[in-house]
Amino acid sequence: MRSIAERLEISRNTVAKAVASSSPPRYERAATPNSVSPYEPQIRSLLAEYPKMPATVIAERIGWTGSSSFFRMKVAEIRPDYALKDPADRIEYEPGDQMQCDLWFPPAKIPLGAGQFGSPPVLVMTASHSRFICARMIPSRTTEDLCLGMWSLLQSFGAVPRRLVWDNETGIGRNHKLTDQVTSFAGTLGTKFVQLKPYDPESKGVVERMNGFFETSFMPGRSFSSPEDFNEQLAAWLPRANARLVRRTGQRPIDAVEEDRKSMFALPPVAPVLGVLGRVRLARDYYLRVAANDYSAHPSAIGSFVDVAYDLDEVRFTALSKRVGTHRRSWARSQTITDPLHVEAAKELRSLFQAPRVSSHDDWHRDLADYDEFFQVAL
Repeated sequence: MRSIAERLEISRNTVAKAVASSSPPRYERAATPNSVSPYEPQIRSLLAEYPKMPATVIAERIGWTGSSSFFRMKVAEIRPDYALKDPADRIEYEPGDQMQCDLWFPPAKIPLGAGQFGSPPVLVMTASHSRFICARMIPSRTTEDLCLGMWSLLQSFGAVPRRLVWDNETGIGRNHKLTDQVTSFAGTLGTKFVQLKPYDPESKGVVERMNGFFETSFMPGRSFSSPEDFNEQLAAWLPRANARLVRRTGQRPIDAVEEDRKSMFALPPVAPVLGVLGRVRLARDYYLRVAANDYSAHPSAIGSFVDVAYDLDEVRFTALSKRVGTHRRSWARSQTITDPLHVEAAKELRSLFQAPRVSSHDDWHRDLADYDEFFQVAL
C-alpha cells in the first residue's frame, strides 16, 4: 500500500480504505432541508389539483417571499409527479400526403437597403415522405407573402400535396379558422390546410428539424449582401441538402421525391390570384402604398382608378389596361421609391397646367356685358 500511495501521491489511509471497500469510493452528502421544504406539502396540494399552475401563482398562494428563481427550480422538480404525460408516437408518412411548412429566422443581420438590416423569415416546406426540402426567404410573414411564397415553392416542386401542415401562424389562421385568402388559395390548389394545436411540435417534426439543419449546415461561414444574395446561396445549397442520406428513411430525398410527386395533385391550370391589393383612385400625389412603402405611378393616371398588384419581387400598377408603374419591390420599410420618368412627366404636366392658355381668333368669344345689355340689367 505504501508503494501505491507513493506512486499515486495520495495518503496511505486513502489506499487502505479503498482496498477495504467493496465498491469504488463515492462522495455522498445527506440531504438537508432547504427554504422551500416547509412549503412542499402546500405546493404538492396545489399541483395535485392544478398540475399546470405557474410557479409564480403558487408562490403567491403560499406566501413565498424568497428567491423566485430558486422557487421555480424546486417547483419544476416536484411538478413531474403530478403533470400528465403526453407521449408522441412516431408517424409514418404516406407518399404525396403532406408537406410540412414552417418559418425559420436565420441568425444573421442581412442588409435590406436604405441602411436597414434585418432577418426576414425563410419559408421552409418539406415533403414528409421523401424529406425533400424547398425554401426561400420572403419579405414578411403577412398572409399575402406567405401565400406568394408557398405558390413559388410549389411551382418549383412541380406538384401539390393533399395536405399542407402549419402551426398556429397568424398569417395562415387563428382559432381553427383560416384567413379568407388562405381559404381561397387552398380552393385553387385543391388541397387542405391543417393547423396543429399549440405546443405540438412533434406533429411537424420533419420541418422543425430542418431549422436546426439550416443553422448547422448552411449558415456557418456565410455572409449575405442582400435578401437576393441569400436566396441565391440557399438555392445553390439545397441540391446538396436534398442529396444527403436520411437515417430515418434510409434514402436520399432526391431519389424518393418522384414517388412523392406521383401521388400528389398537379399544379392548377390557372394560377391563384395573389398579391392583388385592389383598385384605388390615383391622387395628385402620384404615389401608392404597397407593403409599408410608397411607389410612384405615372402622373398621367391621376384621377383614374389604378389596379395595384405585387409579388415577392415586383410591384405593378395598371390603369385602363395600360401599365402605369413597375418597380422592384423594396425589402426595407417606410421608403419612397420613385421612377425618374414619372418625375419628368409630372414636371411637364405642371408646366402645361400653369401656362396661360393662348387665345385663338377662331374661338367664339362674347363679352359678358353683351348679356347685361340684352337682358337690360343695370349694374
